[in-house]
This record gives sequence, structure tokens and C-alpha cells, in this order.
Amino acid sequence: MKCSVCGDRNTKVIDSRPIDEDRAVRRRRVCEQCGHRFTTYEKQEEVVLMVIKKDGSREAFDRNKVLNGIIKACEKRKVERSKMDAIVDNIERGLANTMTKEIESTFIGELIMEALKEIDEVAYVRFASVYRQFTDVETFISEINKLLEK
Repeated sequence: MKCSVCGDRNTKVIDSRPIDEDRAVRRRRVCEQCGHRFTTYEKQEEVVLMVIKKDGSREAFDRNKVLNGIIKACEKRKVERSKMDAIVDNIERGLANTMTKEIESTFIGELIMEALKEIDEVAYVRFASVYRQFTDVETFISEINKLLEK
């Protein structure tokens, strides 16, 4: 590993510990030339999951896009950020376990809605209204009635 200060390639690991539930390693290093200490991280390379959008286009799965949608749905609700992060973690882990390289955006949207339904029904309806493109009040009422039936 090259030193970021002097550029020398002779560095050695002085401490190493697992992080992120043993999915990565944090290493403290020291440059043998100038003595500069720095941290590096090592993790397993992951296969990029491609999302097939409604219009047929494809883009890489973006955890932040999922999280931002959940944050918007939960805005001004008493939903802890840790719960929102947990939803995204579970979805991301579940998608990685499907062993496919491409996944429909509609499948991801349904996973988000199911998770939101469990933690906050208002956030669920907000997300569903945007995701399913509600166009009138009747659609809202229909979705709320489905919630009330359960």
C-alpha cells in the first residue's frame, strides 16, 4: 500500500480488526519511510446488481436511492433512522441472496412497501402513492381500506 504522504510503497500493518459484522477489515498502517500512520479498509468485491426500470432501462442498484425514498415517506413521522437503515439493509441483503444479477424495480418497490407497512402505515401510504402513481382520491381510499381490512 502506497503512503499518501511520501508515496513510498513500504508500509506495514500495525493493527487489523474486523468491522461491519465481519464483512470488512480495518487496517492501521505505518509508512516505514516517513512514519505516517493511516487507515485502510478491505472488503470483498460485490457483484453489481442491475435494476430493470419500468421503462425497460437498466441502472445499477443504488442503496441511497432506496434510503432517500424511505426517508421521504417517513418525513415528519416518528420513525427512527435506524429502522429506515435496517429496512435498506434487509432489502439489500435479500437482493444479494437472490443470486441474480438483474432485478425488476417493481419487486424492490413491493419489498419497500411491505417493510413500511410494518413500521408506519402513513409512511406506507405515502410511498405507495408515489410508487404506484395514485391519480385520484379513490385510489388513496382504496389503499387505506386495504390497510383497515388487515
